[in-house]
Amino acid sequence: MGVVGMKKSDIYYWRSIALKMAEQVQKAIAPLVGKEEAGEIIKMGADGTPTKLIDLVAEDETINVLENTGRPVTLISEEIGYLKIGEGDSEPQIIFVVDPLDGTTNAIKNIPFYGISIAIAEYHSSDVLPSLNDVKMGFVKNFATDDIYEAMRGHGAYLNDERIKPSGQESLEESSMGAFIYGTKFPKIDNICRIIRRMRILGSVALELSYVANGAYDAFMDLRGNLRVVDIAASKLIVEEAGGIVTTERGDPLNGLLNVKERTSLIAAGNRQLHQEIMKALEVI
Repeated sequence: MGVVGMKKSDIYYWRSIALKMAEQVQKAIAPLVGKEEAGEIIKMGADGTPTKLIDLVAEDETINVLENTGRPVTLISEEIGYLKIGEGDSEPQIIFVVDPLDGTTNAIKNIPFYGISIAIAEYHSSDVLPSLNDVKMGFVKNFATDDIYEAMRGHGAYLNDERIKPSGQESLEESSMGAFIYGTKFPKIDNICRIIRRMRILGSVALELSYVANGAYDAFMDLRGNLRVVDIAASKLIVEEAGGIVTTERGDPLNGLLNVKERTSLIAAGNRQLHQEIMKALEVI
């Protein structure tokens, strides 16, 4: 049984392309990991942030893999923005939403927590902009450990081909939480920090969200309102397919547009009770 709207043969094909992309990008950036020149700023990306040499190498290899398929496909990526690949006048139905290197600073400093995020969306209407709800498959690979998290809508989440589920921890006082709090100006976060048992800041949102999916983290939050939707397109699906909860900081459903300039906040938890505890601590409810 496949993803609604996708042929089984297409599912297997695009999955193989995603895994090949992860492998090829990993090989392409390997010579730059831990090297000072990897951090050289080359240009400004489509998302308005500086593109470093290692980012550009990663994205060039991403494009190369998609071009070699010979099929029409759209790439959405933070450096290049929006790129239509392949022949044909009609809009491609398959969209790859890719962060070719999530955790760039970690890679430059050779801190072993960086990787790739690949979301595959199937899109049918030119009248409505594609959103997170159109994502059918998600893949996140930690290049430093070779761990691969993946999910297919309606079919669960997996780590290295083994089914995963999130933490059942319901007590905030006993929880381990990942966070991106740099630049956050919310005094309410102080309350979380006073209550929580452990806080981790590792520097790769896609991987840290994936940690919620398999219970390595009990929860994760990014309350800046500046988190790129494309960066969490894959890992949001992975968390939800594992059985976890992902919302905005207000507790609303998270269904941002698949656009490099679309930003959001995020709270993810392994279960609804813990999510509610976080919301209470933030004085949202």
